[in-house]
Amino acid sequence: MKLTLRIAAIYNVLWGAWVVIFPHHFFEWVGMEPLQHPMIWQGMGMVIGVYGLGYWWASYDPMRHWPIVAVGFLGKIFGPLGFVFNYLQGDVPFEFFYTLITNDFIWWIPFGFILYKVHTEYHWRLT
Repeated sequence: MKLTLRIAAIYNVLWGAWVVIFPHHFFEWVGMEPLQHPMIWQGMGMVIGVYGLGYWWASYDPMRHWPIVAVGFLGKIFGPLGFVFNYLQGDVPFEFFYTLITNDFIWWIPFGFILYKVHTEYHWRLT
């Protein structure tokens, strides 16, 4: 659990920094239209980077700091749902899907496992 959270922390801080420093790079890379308001995307990068700090702090005691993991896990669920909704509305091109692979999907199982472990540990203590 600690290693997973530290890897997630490093990834999020690096991804966030990339988006803040080079806000148009991802869009150029996947052939999407350039952003009209890069500040919004940079704000997203800042939020993702801050999540990384939370994951790092949670890595010291994942069982105790499970709410940070839970908030991150919810973001990794709701982000793809938001994409699907916006894609079906025609508001975002499919190419944006690529951000979901590394930002969301690969973390579902490890974050889910951490939360499962927290649930079973608390359940075990209560019985």
